[in-house]
Order: sequence, then structure tokens, then C-alpha cells
Amino acid sequence: MDATKMVVWEWNLVTDELVYSENTAVVLGFSPSSMGKASQYIHAEDRDKVASAHRAALDGAGAYEVVVRFIRPDNGRQIWADSRGKLRYDSEGRPARMRGVTVDVTERYQAELELREANRKKDEFLAMLAHELRNPLAPISTAAEMLRMTAGGDARTRKASEVISRQVKHMTSLVDDLLDVSRVTRGLVHLEKETIDVKSAVASAVEQSRPLIETRHHSLTVRTDAAQSTVHGDRTRLVQVIVNLLNNAAKYTPQGGEIALAVHAGADMVSISVADNGIGIDSRLLPQVFDLFTQAERTPDRAQGGLGIGLALVKTMVTLHGGTVTADSAGPGLGSTFTISLPAIAQGQNRRPDAPAGGDAAGAPARRVMIVDDNVDAAESLAVLLEAQGHQVAVQSHPHDAIAAAKQDPPQVFILDIGLPEMDGYELARRLRADPATGQALFVALTGYGQAHDRILSRSVGFDHHFVKPVELEKLKGIFATLRD
Repeated sequence: MDATKMVVWEWNLVTDELVYSENTAVVLGFSPSSMGKASQYIHAEDRDKVASAHRAALDGAGAYEVVVRFIRPDNGRQIWADSRGKLRYDSEGRPARMRGVTVDVTERYQAELELREANRKKDEFLAMLAHELRNPLAPISTAAEMLRMTAGGDARTRKASEVISRQVKHMTSLVDDLLDVSRVTRGLVHLEKETIDVKSAVASAVEQSRPLIETRHHSLTVRTDAAQSTVHGDRTRLVQVIVNLLNNAAKYTPQGGEIALAVHAGADMVSISVADNGIGIDSRLLPQVFDLFTQAERTPDRAQGGLGIGLALVKTMVTLHGGTVTADSAGPGLGSTFTISLPAIAQGQNRRPDAPAGGDAAGAPARRVMIVDDNVDAAESLAVLLEAQGHQVAVQSHPHDAIAAAKQDPPQVFILDIGLPEMDGYELARRLRADPATGQALFVALTGYGQAHDRILSRSVGFDHHFVKPVELEKLKGIFATLRD
């Protein structure tokens, strides 16, 4: 604390007289003779805050601490002042004086405001970056699917399609991790909690991580207790956590390594551990291993990849579930073990089974679909895939053209981008919902915007589903199958 910016004062509660240190005029711009005169230079919006703090101290708290804006009378400049006082009592136990300090903390507050503004701009940038990256990923993904469907017996074409699809999924995962970091740092992660069968979640995670594990020629052993293992949490997020640990083990273990995943159900806790015989963790790195952007030293081939944010997300998600996560390693070259512990649900307690991933997409009847997206490549490539499944698809790139075309031939399904020219997808959905000819259709938002408030807004204007680009075709097939004829 800078003593040159600190005023020491004493306030006589009986006479209202103020006695203060000699630097008061330098720090505050004047030398008030009473608290009443000092109060008139407190910012109008903060005067009640100071009065309430004083009353609370007199009513029994005995002290107060408040940060307010103060207008210097000598130059009219606003400063931030941290004021703290403590009551002094007379011989009969009545409040007689208040002694305290007032410190000019303007530089600190300005720095904090600048940091908050920088964080806000960073979050906006990440959201826009994700949107701009997802837009080209969507047509790339659908083009890869088109290649796969038309490859026939051409092994090279099929191989090219698989490579493109894998890399699109990898890029999408990186974009999702970046946005998750933004949400986590702002406390915006929302859990949709339900009763989860941990063994089922582990099976889903293994299925997602298996391609990477097999690519690196690792052996994976999964051991689970016979006992029931259930927890209360967000299934999607729990699977994400386990996938992160499995992928880390695969990336930081030399090819041909061994990975073991174990689930143990105790009376109060369920533990999930992922162990490997990989490169291990230096003891100096262990305390920071769950910090953002922390990584072990990369090998020259950069086989590990990633952004150094996976374990930070793991710790945050586990903490939100009321659990803990630990990392153990005997040292470099001696492998690592990560263990998650989550509060268990008692056996025999009624539980809701995990929801199925989607409707039965097999044999879904053909639908009339309209895609509205100003990214023509994305719209037309998705249309080709849907037409290959037997659907009748119309493509529009401008919202006004879409409204006119929908009046002529009302679709059963609208797939709308949000970032459209002249009229965004939210307004387009509102207008189409308000039209009796199209109001009963199924509305699907397919966009690069995927933050929580984007989903809330899309739901509020009438969208039935909100998907982030690039969407998996199976998800569209699933919701098409739920439509009634």
C-alpha cells in the first residue's frame, strides 16, 4: 500500500469534526473540517453506500470498509477511494469516535477495469473466432461425407475422406476447448444434471477416444467393479472429462504403450482413474499440471498437440460436480495416473436411466427441407447429403428470398444460419413462426454461434434445435425421424 496516497483520520461522532493527516489536501484535493463537508464530494451514486456502512458500524458491526468514487474539488477529477474505519467508545461504552484511513486506489481500479474490458473483448474475439472457423469447417465436413458416400470401391478416395473427417473433428475439438475456457473463466458453465451410470459414461468416452488410442498402437485395459456406480451430474461433461484424460494418456505415451482405465465404487465416492506408462510428469510440474496452458516439454515431432487447456477444464468440470481430481507420477519416463473422485449415489436409490442419444433415424421418411445460409458452399454441400437420403431440399442464401419461397412451397423443416445478411436467423425464425403456412414446421439453428446465451436466444424465438457447425449428419437424421407425418 502506497503511504503517500493514504489519509489517516479521526471523526468525532458528537461534533462531526474531522482531524486528519497533513497530506489530505494532496490525496483528496481539499481538507474538510467535518464529515458532512467531506460527504458532499462523494459521488452521488455512492453516498448511500457510505451512509449505510456508517450505520452498520454504529448499529453493532463496530467497523466498516467501503470503496467509493470521490470527486476532487480542486480539479474535478474522479478518484476511487478505499475507506475503512473502526469505532472508539467512551468510558460509558457509547460510540464516541471513529478512526480510520482513506486510500486513493484509482490506479488499481483502473487496472482492474482495463483487465475486465480486455477479458470482455477476448471473450467476444473467441466467440467470433469460433464462428468464423466453424463456417468453413461445415462445408469441409459435408464434402468429406460426400466423398465417402461416392467412393464406392475406390480405396484412395475413401482414405482421403476419412483423413479429412478426422482432421475436421480435431479442429472442431480445439475450437470447442477454446470456447470452454472462455466460459470457465467467466463462470458461465451450466451443468444439466441427472443420475448417471458411470460405467455407461466410461463406455462412451472409450468409444470416442479409441481412434486416437488405436492410431498410436496402444493397448487399453478397462476394469470396472461389479457394484453399481452412479453419480449425479452432467453426462456430456463427465464423458468429456474422461475423454480428455484418455486422450492425454494416448498423446503423452510413446507408441505401443499401455493405458489402464479403472472404475471403483466405494460407499461414498466413485473413483475413475486413468494410468499410463508414458513420459511421466516432472515433480516440478505436478503442482501446476491443472493450470491453464500448462504443458510438459514437447517432443520435436509435436505428437502431443493440443493447447494446454484440457486438464484445466477437467479440474473445473470435476469441481463443479463436487468432486476432486489428482495427478500422480513417479517422475519423467515413469508414467502418470489421474484419478477423479465423485460423490456416489447410494445403491438402491431410484434413478432415471440415461437418455438415449437421439431418435431412431433408421427408415426416416423423406421431408421437405429448406436450408438458409449465405455460405453457399456450406448450404449446397449439406443439401447434397440430405438429398442423398431422399429428402427434397431447397437452398436459399438471403432471408427475404427464403420467406417468399417458403410461402410458395412450405417446408416441413427449416435449417437456418444465424449470421445472415440484412436479417439475422433469429428474426427470420420469428417471421416464419408467425406465418400460419410455416409456423408448424421444425426449426433448426445451424450456426457457428454456440455459447449458452446463443442457445437460449434461439429457443426463445422458436427454434426447436440448436446445432453448432459442423453438425454430424446422424444428429439431423435423428431429429428428422421424430417428425410426425
